[in-house]
Amino acid sequence: MQNETSSSQCLCSTAPKLIFACSGASDVGEISDRAARRLTKEGKAKMYCLAGVGGRVPEILANVPLAQKILVIDGCPAECAKNTLLQAGFTVFEHLQLKALGLEKGQSAPSFDNIQSTVNKAAQMLET
Repeated sequence: MQNETSSSQCLCSTAPKLIFACSGASDVGEISDRAARRLTKEGKAKMYCLAGVGGRVPEILANVPLAQKILVIDGCPAECAKNTLLQAGFTVFEHLQLKALGLEKGQSAPSFDNIQSTVNKAAQMLET
């Protein structure tokens, strides 16, 4: 039986780990996005809607603080994903900037190796 607030609350037995990824138009945006999707497919965390946070969608904003852990993956130094969460008032999260992995905007093909190195680092951050 659902209560009146069930549409805005996580009803799972344990709170999910959420990933907010840059999905920008650059190569590193694609790497961030594809890494987040792979982590979701592997069951390490759940990719969540960054645009919904930016658009202040009430149901999405209500679920974010219920997360067990939040990981933000930014492709480039503009850090749009991180800034979107900060502007919405969320300050407790892990942050992965792909430049820290040696991936530079405009110089990093969305290859298997680049995506995999991002997945590996992100998975490590989700576990700590």
